Amino acid sequence: MATPDERMKILKMLEGGKLSAEEASRLLRALSKGSSERRPTAQADESKWMRIRVTDLDGDRAAVNVNLPMRLVNVALRLGAQFIPEDEDIDLEELAEALKAGLTGKIVDVIDEEEGRQVEIYVE
Repeated sequence: MATPDERMKILKMLEGGKLSAEEASRLLRALSKGSSERRPTAQADESKWMRIRVTDLDGDRAAVNVNLPMRLVNVALRLGAQFIPEDEDIDLEELAEALKAGLTGKIVDVIDEEEGRQVEIYVE
């Protein structure tokens, strides 16, 4: 990202006559373009996946095995919510915010001993 110092140097050079207005304008546009190219894009988010696994505790047999692109994260959160036991203290809104911020790895690991199942949610 272009710093205020970089922009100020260009303006000082313009003021001192070392650059023409056209040259200064071109340099400022180049700085702005460079900083926008370094920002994360929607494509970067689309390359991530949310993986939801619900397995039986005794046999490690997959009861649910879902892979969703991150752009469908709200749907995935609703899907995962139905497998979270009511007594678990998981804030789905907080989870959604963390995912928007770029959280990766295993984000949920819940064992329901009554049902004999484990719920794991990964972002990769």
